[in-house]
Amino acid sequence: MYNGIGLTTPRGSGTNGYVVRNLSVLRKHESFQDRQTAWDAAPPKHREPDAAILEHERKRKVEVKCLELQLELEEKQTDQDEIEKQVDALRTKLLNNIAAFAPVAKSLKASDTHALAAAKKSELDKMAHALGTRSDYQEGDAFDREKQEENKMKRIAEREERERRKQE
Repeated sequence: MYNGIGLTTPRGSGTNGYVVRNLSVLRKHESFQDRQTAWDAAPPKHREPDAAILEHERKRKVEVKCLELQLELEEKQTDQDEIEKQVDALRTKLLNNIAAFAPVAKSLKASDTHALAAAKKSELDKMAHALGTRSDYQEGDAFDREKQEENKMKRIAEREERERRKQE
């Protein structure tokens, strides 16, 4: 009944089952080395969506629409040649406008990993554009002293080059 060790059930023990915590015990905290290694950890990698799989999904949706039209026309007992013409016309129309079959991010399931990755990538691109970050931006460069020193030297060299051109 003390320090997190309790009974599975207080029944028949003559107690109320309340577990008392010892507030004077010192817990182990993170060491300095643990905090340092946390900074060395790489940022999470965002997997690129497979364009072929996304294209296949869009084409599959086109074929589903064509099959729905075909079944509808067969129920109306339309001539087979007319069915083929209309289905082919619909297929070419939909394939020309295949970008309209891009899924909406909110309607995606957890199993649509590539579509979710594409939606996440577009979201990150929009956020980067909104924040004005460069395309060559690397996470964590601001904390890398060597990289900052290198960038500073590049800026100094570029400034000197501009001044030299002005003088000429």
